Amino acid sequence: MNTLLKQSWAGLRLLLAMTVLLGVVYPLGVWALGRIPGLQDRAEGSIVMQHGQAVGSSLIGIDPVPADPGHDPWFHTRPSASAKDALGPGDPATSGASSKGPFNEDLVKTIDQRKELIAQREGVRPDQVPADAVTASSSGLDPAISVAYAQLQVPRVARNTGLSEEKVRQLVAANTTGDGIGVPGVNVLMLDLAVRSADPGAH
Repeated sequence: MNTLLKQSWAGLRLLLAMTVLLGVVYPLGVWALGRIPGLQDRAEGSIVMQHGQAVGSSLIGIDPVPADPGHDPWFHTRPSASAKDALGPGDPATSGASSKGPFNEDLVKTIDQRKELIAQREGVRPDQVPADAVTASSSGLDPAISVAYAQLQVPRVARNTGLSEEKVRQLVAANTTGDGIGVPGVNVLMLDLAVRSADPGAH
């Protein structure tokens, strides 16, 4: 009986200790670490604020949907595997790849469809469409596109915003970082915000 009581008391003490350690001390420690200057923004989800309102996250790519597809003033992200249509938009609450191999017939068909749609939207030949424009990232929510894909969209954005192509190219360059897919990348959210700031009439 005494052995049973000792074991029960030892088990209860371990339970209480681990509850305090992992349920109180550890979460408070992580929270406090996230308050360190320079880390707080990332700890809060890298939320982008404009005019006092949250407009998105610099870590999550959400493809903008134009009010008029025929008058599209926005840069677009990579496609999402969660999208119902070939070009999206995807569901930002769902992160994941399609798990389809490079020789999967459905995937090849979807890529060809995306290439045709993007070529039509941008007024170029299908073979001019960059690979990242037609392939989804592993998360499906990649915030950055290649410089080549951004440059491909410059003429359309300039035409539909009234900005000069030179001005739009300057905005692309200003929002190009090293955070691309192994190469310099352009954050689509930040670029579109810059376009909207440069052209108050964009909507």
